[in-house]
Amino acid sequence: MSRPLPRLLTALSIAAIVACGLIVRALWDGPAPKFAGDALYTAAIYGVVLLVRPAARPWAAAAVSGGLSWAIEFAQLGGIPEVLWPLLGSTFHPPDLLWYAVGAAACLIAHTLWLRRAPH
Repeated sequence: MSRPLPRLLTALSIAAIVACGLIVRALWDGPAPKFAGDALYTAAIYGVVLLVRPAARPWAAAAVSGGLSWAIEFAQLGGIPEVLWPLLGSTFHPPDLLWYAVGAAACLIAHTLWLRRAPH
């Protein structure tokens, strides 16, 4: 098992990720903030995975966060209740799948580097 990240650090990271998503959306228009938001959405899920299972290995947290993001995107094909649209989206958009993978990969790399730097 890998060494767990401190829960406070994980929670602060999630808050920073959400703040980045809001800032990107507020400052820019067009597709760039949408795709950045997709990657950040998956990064936030990655953080939640680590809150639930702090000792999760980076590859496992990346697989769960990316897989969940993809599952939510594909669920949009069948229709998501309108009340959940602000959280889960409403329209299937294939390019989002790539950006979810980018978010999961970025977290995998950052988490792996963090674990390599952390003292034993």
